[in-house]
Amino acid sequence: MMLLTVLMLSNIVLYAQDASQMYLTAEEVPDAVYWLPAPPAPGSSQFMHDISQYYWGKDQRNDTLRAQKAIREAAYEIKDMVPQFCDAFGMEISEEKTPAIYKVLYRGVETIRLSATNPKATYMRTRPYAYFNEPTLVPEEEEELRHNGSYPSGHAIRGWGMALILCEINPAAQNELFKLGYEWGQSRVIAGYHWQSDVDASRLLAAATYARLHTCKEYLNDLEKAKKEYKKLTK
Repeated sequence: MMLLTVLMLSNIVLYAQDASQMYLTAEEVPDAVYWLPAPPAPGSSQFMHDISQYYWGKDQRNDTLRAQKAIREAAYEIKDMVPQFCDAFGMEISEEKTPAIYKVLYRGVETIRLSATNPKATYMRTRPYAYFNEPTLVPEEEEELRHNGSYPSGHAIRGWGMALILCEINPAAQNELFKLGYEWGQSRVIAGYHWQSDVDASRLLAAATYARLHTCKEYLNDLEKAKKEYKKLTK
């Protein structure tokens, strides 16, 4: 009983620490359950497209390089995502070398991903690999994510959100960043973890929350510091 109490208190503390890193609360970000349509119903034409895209994703796995890319882009933590965006951004990003850029990226993406919380819990959509009872490209995550809603994709939201924020810091890299952000979402279809409609919805959610971030003074202040840091390092 004592151990259980300690674990519960630890989880509360960790949640509080995570929440303190956000620019907005879960209640302040756009509520997709209100403004975005529910995921396609089985048997609908939209669901038929999802199934078609699932088989497209499986076919993409035959391309070894694309399959490896999809596996790498299964990264979820900011520290594991950032190194994969450096080439597109045109500069090494790290907590040590670019603290201002890393800070706004970390806090911004963590805030943007909050937009997935309510729709995931509301719809609890079955993931494609579970629907078809087939393996994915990242088997070690299958059991854990089997019980986590498929709609929308948290990975796709993070990838598109990261591209949006980095583009605002370095607009000259916009094409490379958005190409990577788009592919990051498609990697979830290729890996077998998400339907195409999950990923499509995720980009809308990321964009909506990104716009909402611009009403937050703290975010705008951190963004300005990141821009100044970038300019200083690229003189």
